[in-house]
Amino acid sequence: MADWTQVFTSLAPKPYGRRQPLLLVNGLAEQAESWYRNRRFWSRYFDVHAPNVVLYDGPVIHGRLSAKQPIDVDYLVGEFHAYLTRFVQTPPVHLVASSLGGKIAVELAVRYPQLVSRVVLLCPSGMGDEERLPIMDGVRGDTYALVRSVFFKPKFVDRDMVKFYRAKLADRVWKTGLLRTVRGTLDHSVRSKLARLTHETLLVTGSEDKICDPKTAAIAARDLPNGHFLEVANCGHAPQIEKHWLINRLVVYFLTAPKPTANPNWPQLMFTQPSKLKNGEKK
Repeated sequence: MADWTQVFTSLAPKPYGRRQPLLLVNGLAEQAESWYRNRRFWSRYFDVHAPNVVLYDGPVIHGRLSAKQPIDVDYLVGEFHAYLTRFVQTPPVHLVASSLGGKIAVELAVRYPQLVSRVVLLCPSGMGDEERLPIMDGVRGDTYALVRSVFFKPKFVDRDMVKFYRAKLADRVWKTGLLRTVRGTLDHSVRSKLARLTHETLLVTGSEDKICDPKTAAIAARDLPNGHFLEVANCGHAPQIEKHWLINRLVVYFLTAPKPTANPNWPQLMFTQPSKLKNGEKK
C-alpha cells in the first residue's frame, strides 16, 4: 500500500521543476474542443502543448486554400514538427492523439523517432477501416445526429458543446475550412506504418465507436512492436470526453510507468507520480 506521503504527492504534485513535454494532437474537433476535459489535469504532471494547427476559420488554413494548396496529413505533420522544433525544443515528447490526430501522430513518430517518447492513440483513424464521419450530419444541419454518432450516451454531453457546433456549422468560413480538411485527410491510411512505430504505444478504442471500427483497431494494434491495446466498455468515439475520469489517469500512468500495461489496477492509476526533469536531462 502506498504511504500517505505518496498519496498526497500524487494528488498535488510539486509545481516546481521541468516536466516532460506532452503534445496533444486533435481530430476534426479543434484543440480546445478536443481536450477541454483533460488538459488541466494533464498539466499537473506534464508540460502540455496544444497548438492550434487546425483552426478552420483561421487565416493560415484559408491562406492555403486561397493559394490552392491542400490541407492534408503531410501538411499537418509538417506543422506539428515545426512547432516541436521551434517552440518545445526539449525532446523527446509524449504524444496523445485522437481520431484524425492518430494519423498525424503515427506519421510524426515514424518520420522523426528521435523527437518522440511514448504515444497514446485514442480511437485513431487511418487504421485500415472505412470511416463514417458524423461531422457530415452536422454540415447537413443535424447537430444532434453528430452527437449521437460520437457518444455512446449523448444525454451526458454538455449542452454548450451542441450550441457551439450548431453556431460553427452555420459559419461559412469555418465550414469551408472543415470540409477541405476532411477532403484532404480522409483517405490517408497509416496501417502500413504501424510496424515502424517502435515507441511504447497505447491504442485505446471505444466498444461502441461508430466511426472507427473497434475490431479493426484491435487487429491493427497487433502490428505495433511495443503496442498495448485497451477497449473501453460503453464508450463511443471520444473516450477523452465521455470517460475522461479514466483516460486522464490512464494517460498519466502509461506515459510514466517504467513498464506500463493497458490494464493497470486502481492504485497504479491513482498514485503514479511522474518525475521532474533537470535542465538538459532527457527521459
